[in-house]
Amino acid sequence: MLASVLRLLRPAVRLLLRHGVAYPSFATALKQVFLEAARDELAASGQKTTDSALSLLSGVHRRDVRQLRSAASAPPARDAMNMASQVVGRWLSDVAFVDDEGTPLVLPRQAEGPGFDALVAAISTDVRPRAVLDELLRLGLAEEGAQGVRLLAPGFVPRQGFAEMLQLLGDNVHDHLAAACANVDGQQNFLEQAVFVDELTPASAAELHALAAKVWRQAFRQVMREAQARFDHDQAHADPAQRTQRVRFGSYFHAADDHETTR
Repeated sequence: MLASVLRLLRPAVRLLLRHGVAYPSFATALKQVFLEAARDELAASGQKTTDSALSLLSGVHRRDVRQLRSAASAPPARDAMNMASQVVGRWLSDVAFVDDEGTPLVLPRQAEGPGFDALVAAISTDVRPRAVLDELLRLGLAEEGAQGVRLLAPGFVPRQGFAEMLQLLGDNVHDHLAAACANVDGQQNFLEQAVFVDELTPASAAELHALAAKVWRQAFRQVMREAQARFDHDQAHADPAQRTQRVRFGSYFHAADDHETTR
């Protein structure tokens, strides 16, 4: 098990090293992860989350446990990015904002029918449409022209904004890994499949990448449309106490030289 976990960490460690995070800093930060995981395990089994219990399960020294628990801070606010992602999601899935082939329409800022301001208002009236548009422009997800606002990406994949890319990395890979780990433990039977082929030429790998992207766009539209419908239904018909589930459905493609074992 440890060997498998170390293997999946290698790309993340390479990313850390490219951005100036070396082993000492990572090892120190990892104590918090072990502490939080131990707390979750104790809570799931109905045990008290005392310093002693956390230290025993996680292996983190009690002195560090006390220090880390007292220094724990709230997670950063995510409202701005969440709003932008919701706008992109509805733009791609709501039949009012796509053509007959499912391609997102160019939206005028203000219009009697489908417009960008109406798109934002369909999600929330607490945020100014101009502020949302500025965020989409900053992230390279949309462009504004004479005809209106055009979506540039087939999903919420910022072209600009390193912090946003890191957040997506953490969110997407976390849930992918959580699904795989739950399956290994026998707790769930989540969808978690992949196609693997080797001994290909770079040209063949590129062709498969293009095919995978095309298939993803088709699956994205179908699943996103149903996800939006389920969200709207539950908002209207279910109490907040019942709306406890989050769902993430994704796709990825990776190609590398078969001899580059350190990737």
